[in-house]
This record gives sequence, C-alpha cells and structure tokens, in this order.
Amino acid sequence: MHLHVRHTSTYQYNGPVALNPHTLYLYPRMYPYQRLIAYELIIDPVPSKVVRNVDVEGNVQQVVYFHGPTQRLSVTADMVLQSDDFNSFDFVIFPFESKKLPGFRYQAGVESLLHPYLDRTGVTAEVELWARRLAAGANWETVPFLSVLNQTIRGFAYEKREHGAPNAPEDTLQARRGSCRDYTTLFMAACRSLGLAARFVSGYLFGNPQQEHELHAWAEVYLPGAGWRGFDPTEGSVVNNRHIFLTSTARPELAAPIAGSYNGSATSVFSNELLITNDGGIAVPNPAV
Repeated sequence: MHLHVRHTSTYQYNGPVALNPHTLYLYPRMYPYQRLIAYELIIDPVPSKVVRNVDVEGNVQQVVYFHGPTQRLSVTADMVLQSDDFNSFDFVIFPFESKKLPGFRYQAGVESLLHPYLDRTGVTAEVELWARRLAAGANWETVPFLSVLNQTIRGFAYEKREHGAPNAPEDTLQARRGSCRDYTTLFMAACRSLGLAARFVSGYLFGNPQQEHELHAWAEVYLPGAGWRGFDPTEGSVVNNRHIFLTSTARPELAAPIAGSYNGSATSVFSNELLITNDGGIAVPNPAV
C-alpha cells in the first residue's frame, strides 16, 4: 500500500527570536519491505541551509540553519512510502541455542557492536525479576518470551502524554500504566535484563485512531540470524507494514523529531498536526532524494 504522511510542527513565539541550528529526525528510515517514493521538507522561515547527514546509528539527520529574527517556526515533512505486507515471523534464529533463555549470548564479534543496546540503565531488580517470571512462563524460549512481554505490557492502562521523557521502567511497571514511549522503555529494560539487545524506535503508525495523529514509539530486538525485529507493546503485536520508521536509537532521548534552541526572551507555544492516509498512487510534488 501507499502511505502518505503529512506531519506539521509549529512553534509560535510571543516576541522575536534568533533560531540556532535545529536537528530534525523526520526522514524515514528504509527497511526491505518499505520504500520511500516522495519526500518534501517545508520550513517557515525559509532556512539559509539544510544539511542531510547519516548519524552514528544510521538514521538520516537533517540539520537546519537560519538567519534573521522570527516569531514563528513551522516544519512540515510530507512523504509517500510504498509499504508492502510481510510475515513478521518469517525468520530463523541461528545459532539454534539462541532460541532459549537464560544464558542467551551473542557471538563475540556481534556482541561488541551491540554494547549500547545492552546497557542496563533502568534495569532494576524489580524489572529483572518481572522479566524472569515472564520468561519462565514462556518456558525460557526467546520468541515466546518476547510475545508474552509484548502482550503483558499491552494489558496496562494507556495514557496520552504529549511531552516529556519516558518514565523510568520500574515506575511504569509499578503503575501498570503509561504512554507508548513508557511501554517501549519498559520493554527494552526487560529485554536487556536477560541479555537481549533492544533499541527505541520513533515513527508513525497507520490504522489505529488512538495513535495515528501522534508520533508513535516501539522497540526492536536484535535476534541472531534474524537481525533487528520490531515489537510494539502498545499494540501488543509485532511490527508490520503499518509502521513507518523515523529513528532507532539505544537512548530514547536521542529520538526527538525536532531539537534546537533560540536566543531571545520570548516564550513559545507548540502545536502539532499529523495526517496519515492510504492514498493509492498519490505522491507529493518532489520525488524522494
């Protein structure tokens, strides 16, 4: 299917400000079953320069430079993607011993590359005990554990929080409630407590009225023989062709779609508008570059 995303973020200032360089993570990250057809970035005021880079984790980073005072900043990312259906469980875990927990270990060469995604920050004794109980209930099998973990968090009470960092994993576990980024951070901590590399993904989700007008978050786990595989604890499902990837990172605080500052004494008001549609063959004016 063709997914058309139009995402506009607006900052209105009550006085003139000078915008410092801003970093945008609003360019989709491609996967084998998802291809970018068209992309347009519209910024007001018109920037003096936009530099597109690939960051240390392989995400497309757009750095925007400005000149002159302004009382408004508007950023619109307009994109069309071809997103094909696929079988999320069409993989083989190899070496075969990786199918079982505990004692899960990556091969030495791979593990050294995965260190940031194995960091145990946020892994408390309570979180690890909870993860081990779920794993025991799944007969210590890797994929069944991930499925049970996904479904268990899905049963928590969902709450919408538009701003702020994710809550600590233990806080989310104790409260049994949270936003998608809270769920994702807890999912990651539970995985890391058992030696599974996990990372935070920021993007969009089509087809869920509760999620499709806001940025969404889910997790990916690195499985030997299968690579990075997505799990969405808010949906209680594996990631499918309705998910659109923007950023994946070991540290959730690095996934902000827009980051920057300004010089001046003004205060700002933020507004956000996101529309995702299945538009068949419709494309935005500019081809993907």
